[in-house]
Amino acid sequence: MTTLNNNQNSTSSTTEQMVIKERLRQARLSFNIVLGLTIISAIISVIGIGFLLSGKTSEGTATTAGGLASKIVSISLLKITKDSNERLDKIATEFQDED
Repeated sequence: MTTLNNNQNSTSSTTEQMVIKERLRQARLSFNIVLGLTIISAIISVIGIGFLLSGKTSEGTATTAGGLASKIVSISLLKITKDSNERLDKIATEFQDED
């Protein structure tokens, strides 16, 4: 009976470690995505400023393009991060309930 309990605790501990590693992996991935999309958003803004200064576009167009780029980046990343964290929290809760 003790061997069975130790085996279950070992399996539970291993599974919890896997969940923690997965959360860290997703956090790193989310950070890298955020960084990349932030750079893209900054590039779009700089291009908009360049077009504005050269007279090839209006102020409203440059402002709208920069605003849309940053809004799309922030909304999509928040949704991705929230969804992945909710899934991992659900898995962690299921493992805690098994103990």
